[in-house]
Amino acid sequence: MTQTRAPGLVPAPATSDRPPTSTLVNGYIPGRRGLIVGLSVLAGFLLTVVWSAEFVDQTIGDNMANALLGHDAKETPIAGVAAGIAFAFVSGLAGTFTACNIAAFGAVAPMLGGGGSRWHRLGRALRPLGWLSVGMIAVSAVYGAVVGLVGTRMPQFSTAPNVAGELSPRSIQSMVVFGVIGLVMTYLGLAALGLVPDPFARISHRFPNAPMVVMGALIGGFLIGRPFPLFRQMFRDAAESGNPLYGAAAFTLQSIGNIVIMAVLFLLLTYTVGGRLHRWIAANPRRITVVTAVALLVAGVFTFLYWDVRLLARREILPWYPTAPWV
Repeated sequence: MTQTRAPGLVPAPATSDRPPTSTLVNGYIPGRRGLIVGLSVLAGFLLTVVWSAEFVDQTIGDNMANALLGHDAKETPIAGVAAGIAFAFVSGLAGTFTACNIAAFGAVAPMLGGGGSRWHRLGRALRPLGWLSVGMIAVSAVYGAVVGLVGTRMPQFSTAPNVAGELSPRSIQSMVVFGVIGLVMTYLGLAALGLVPDPFARISHRFPNAPMVVMGALIGGFLIGRPFPLFRQMFRDAAESGNPLYGAAAFTLQSIGNIVIMAVLFLLLTYTVGGRLHRWIAANPRRITVVTAVALLVAGVFTFLYWDVRLLARREILPWYPTAPWV
């Protein structure tokens, strides 16, 4: 008897599948991996061309923080621990819509397509978010404590203006941190496609949630290099306090505020359309590989090019980098 397929459920050509090694590398290998990588790299590059940090930081970030705090966030001094804690969380919310922060949630894409009831899918989605938070909070709290102890001597504390032809200490810190994060994300995207070894293959046998913890640590690491003006205001307040507990609490809340909106959107998406996503993925499991790889590759390429190449051009150390007219 001849078998028939439902329309739209024909799998795309693929290379030989392999045993899964972690939640990031599920073993389903799509075809045309070179094309996937090329288009993802191009998308990451084009994002650096059109991305306006001023629009994100000022039009979105500052206005959101002013509305939530009820006053001008930049011009009003942070008065006391309670005000500092509130400012930390609100500045985290205001910094939600950075390209890296949004794209990092591509790492939880494998969890979107679970089957079962809506509440079952919601429970499955909460687990990776919880492990993501473990890695994020660990990095944020430790860095915040360090800032509370020695922050006034750190590059991020500096208020020296940026000068053409030179890199300020805080710019160097941003380049190093975001450059490493970008390269790590790029490697993870290639690993998802099976082009390079899975770095979590061995540890995932004992700790299957290790990839989520590492992705959380990368999100927490954004604070180590972030030049977002409201974050630097919080940084200086924590550094001047000399209190490592206050620094740890403020930085932890900043990171939590940073992911709240994206986490809620992720849970809503899982609850409302997770069943349809599960059927779409089940029709061709390689689709989730492509979604995960593209999200990580675009984020990684954007992060590296924006912070390690375009920044050099903005400081006139490199002669030119293409940017859109509105940048």
